[in-house]
Amino acid sequence: MLYDLGRADLRIKWLVTCLLATLGISYVFGALMVSLYAGFTPERVAATYAGHAMSMPMPPETTMVKEHPMSMLEFAKPEVHEVDTDLLIQDTHVHVPMYGLIAAALALVVAGLSLSQRWALGIITLLFSAPWLDFAGMWLTKFVSARFAAVTLIGGWAMGLGYLAVTALAIHQMWFRSRGVNR
Repeated sequence: MLYDLGRADLRIKWLVTCLLATLGISYVFGALMVSLYAGFTPERVAATYAGHAMSMPMPPETTMVKEHPMSMLEFAKPEVHEVDTDLLIQDTHVHVPMYGLIAAALALVVAGLSLSQRWALGIITLLFSAPWLDFAGMWLTKFVSARFAAVTLIGGWAMGLGYLAVTALAIHQMWFRSRGVNR
């Protein structure tokens, strides 16, 4: 083992705890953003990424106003947020490197945990492969088939699962496991 977070100096334990808390806050707000713009169902994700929105929609040459009654259910329908290719390129450019840095930071925490090599390698693989699945699903949904929306959801849920697993293991080993060492 490279180092042992369970036996680490109090300052290191506090640093890791603050890092995990900060990442947790970002994951919560990330999930809120996903719920607002893409949703958590394959249908909503497919509508978001498989739609064919133009980058700059042109205004109509003429406008016609038509009044018609609407039910309350029609008002409650969620607005579909369509991601065009330009936005998908931008999101990939911004998010993938950040997800890589987050995965690396969490992997460094994993390296300090009392885990078998197999479990540590499995968790590290999950931490990096989850965002790859997330973005691969977006691109495949956009350009291959709406069925790949499920890949995006699997990647997103796997990112959350990886974070929760690392956080639970780290907090338990750093703060609740008795090793006869000064905390």
